Amino acid sequence: MPIKTADLVDTHDAETRFCHLPLRLFGRRRFFHGRIATLRTFEDNVILKRRLEQDGEGQVLVVDGGGSTRCAIIGDQIAAIGHKNRWAGIIVNGALRDVAEIGAMEFGIFALGHSPKKSTKLRIGTEGGVVTFGNVDFTPGHWVYADDDGILVAPRAIHEDARG
Repeated sequence: MPIKTADLVDTHDAETRFCHLPLRLFGRRRFFHGRIATLRTFEDNVILKRRLEQDGEGQVLVVDGGGSTRCAIIGDQIAAIGHKNRWAGIIVNGALRDVAEIGAMEFGIFALGHSPKKSTKLRIGTEGGVVTFGNVDFTPGHWVYADDDGILVAPRAIHEDARG
């Protein structure tokens, strides 16, 4: 049963923060949630790929790509790595490519948009720490909930409260 962000806002509005950024949902998985893991990079996907190669254990990787849509930092191969390694989904303040292939995957990725241009491979970026975009602080260990209605962040898991 999906966890709907609209229902979470109805029951936990004071605890949640809504990401005010026009991110689009790509992939067949129309909802996902999990503990937040973060990284920062700009037009480079080496650390992103390396992080997704680790077991995600149901976490959501939140990537501050600096808002760039000039080139894609996620493509179908990197998305497939994340899916294989049990990441719940990805939220990227940046672009992806291979839209049709990602659209066929049972995986969810929020991104600002898409670009056919691939990223650099300079190993630029850092893992961990709070990343901020869309007027929301994404703090590692906090929870994120994402679906067609948008993205919510909470300091704790609130979905069990909503179901009980």
